[in-house]
Amino acid sequence: MASITYENVSLIYPGAKKPSVNQINLEIEDGEFLVLVGPSGCGKSTTLRMLAGLEEVSSGRIMIGGKDVTTIPPKDRDAAMVFQNYALYPHMTVAENMGFALKMAKVAKSEIKERVEEAARLLDLTQFLDRKPKALSGGQRQRVAMGRAIVRAPQVFLMDEPLSNLDAKLRVQTRTEIARLQRRLATTTVYVTHDQVEAMTMGDRVAVLREGELQQCAPPRELYENPVNAFVAGFIGSPSMNLFTKEVNENKEVLLGGNPIVVPENAGKSVTVGIRPEHLSMSTEGIEATVDMIEELGADDYLYCTTGLGFPLVVRGDQNNLPEKGSKVHFSFDKDRALFFDGESGVRLK
Repeated sequence: MASITYENVSLIYPGAKKPSVNQINLEIEDGEFLVLVGPSGCGKSTTLRMLAGLEEVSSGRIMIGGKDVTTIPPKDRDAAMVFQNYALYPHMTVAENMGFALKMAKVAKSEIKERVEEAARLLDLTQFLDRKPKALSGGQRQRVAMGRAIVRAPQVFLMDEPLSNLDAKLRVQTRTEIARLQRRLATTTVYVTHDQVEAMTMGDRVAVLREGELQQCAPPRELYENPVNAFVAGFIGSPSMNLFTKEVNENKEVLLGGNPIVVPENAGKSVTVGIRPEHLSMSTEGIEATVDMIEELGADDYLYCTTGLGFPLVVRGDQNNLPEKGSKVHFSFDKDRALFFDGESGVRLK
């Protein structure tokens, strides 16, 4: 096990006009489960691949366990990687796939057998050790890929969207298994996903990237309640936060639904107001909206609405008082729960 440090790390590909990853500074504690999340093309997989040694760092340095590994070959970094595709050898059994890296390292057969059997017990794969990959389900194949990493007993686990090929129900089940396994092994883990729900349910901390730059790294609850900018506020949360950009008047107010809202003193010419769907409720006045769709999820219902403000609105509905589709309703909100961001830079205003 080991800590991980990114120190002013950048990567710019030949011919590119700007870095794919720009000045990343990040400390990952020994035994921590850190999730890298962001939209497609934000640089999260590149950040992980630099740690694995699969991409060459343009500037800065990366350290594992206090050792500078920036220029060290991948095989010498003591990191095990699990990819989106399972990358299993089809002609080998589950046991042979899991123990292959140890065999190449000329580990004794008795030790390979012991490590493989222990990993199989952890992953509930004991009954499949003699099968070939084609005889396994997608979830079982992914567990074999994880087992192959576990038997190496590396300092760090690196996982690049390992659940992307699984169906929705199996993803939920498997991410629970991964989180439970990581807590049991206490191995430092860096996990990449584009799914913010996955990130929020698995990570001890979540690092949000955008266009190659680290926006915020914090525990899931802190990201949700105290985003540092409008991008993080809109990206974290399902459904996402409602964001309205409005002009600030001479009284340091913005008008939202006909009601004046006092904005922070350091506000500029415009302010983006952020309101979570659960902080809105039906009222006799406030923001007027037309209900376009009702998403019924069992325990929760979400109303997807259009407004005259030029922005859509998502509201968590009251199951005992749901409006009809197509109806016009008003929504009010607790002004103390609203968040404010600079209208141009998106930076959080206090």
